[in-house]
Amino acid sequence: MGRAFEYRKATKLARWGHMARTFTKIGKEITIAVKAGGPDPDSNPRLRVLIKQAKDENMPKDNIERAIKKATDKSTEGYKEINYEGYGPHGIAIFVETATDNNMRTVANVRSYFTKHGGNLGTQGSLQFLFDRKCVFTTAPKEVDMDELELEMIDYGVDELGQDEDGNIIIYGAFESYSDIQSYLESNGFEIKSAEFVRIPNDLKEVTPEQREAVQKLIDKIEEDEDVQNVFTNMAPEAE
Repeated sequence: MGRAFEYRKATKLARWGHMARTFTKIGKEITIAVKAGGPDPDSNPRLRVLIKQAKDENMPKDNIERAIKKATDKSTEGYKEINYEGYGPHGIAIFVETATDNNMRTVANVRSYFTKHGGNLGTQGSLQFLFDRKCVFTTAPKEVDMDELELEMIDYGVDELGQDEDGNIIIYGAFESYSDIQSYLESNGFEIKSAEFVRIPNDLKEVTPEQREAVQKLIDKIEEDEDVQNVFTNMAPEAE
């Protein structure tokens, strides 16, 4: 297995926290998906996956419908996806993805987190070169030859795939190949459990336990913000 799969496995990227946090994140992603591709799941592949993901997380139907309505209601503001990039303590690169209906509030909050925890917020695009943006799908276990599946899916933009400890199949591909990969999986009887976008660091920076603690305090503070969707860093995973 390659760099993306091993990095994600090693870092054990956190789930979305408690239930309310999870619902907020998925709800925003649903709203954004509807804005981009319309409210009909049959014709909007991204929305189709997100609705299933929401149901798997036991998100109430009312919450799902409210997120869809927010995108179609012309009287309400939609969410804007805005990225913030900077360096935390000890030179660790931190890439923050947000979805906000008030960018003034969000940028003020994110800047304060960096400042108060020994970091510096940079300009947009300043860290883009440090990360590869990928799409990643998780499917339910399925009896397949993994080597043959990987060879076949290369033509659909897949970089690598593997399995987790529960037998779920994890598939990584180019960001722009999301639709092609989803189409292949659905057409070939794979049950998609989740689909998301991640940023994999091109190079990892080693830190001491004390340095890791300082960086993690900043990451934790950023992730507490309700406007923040994802946080990615180039900090090397903690040794098991």
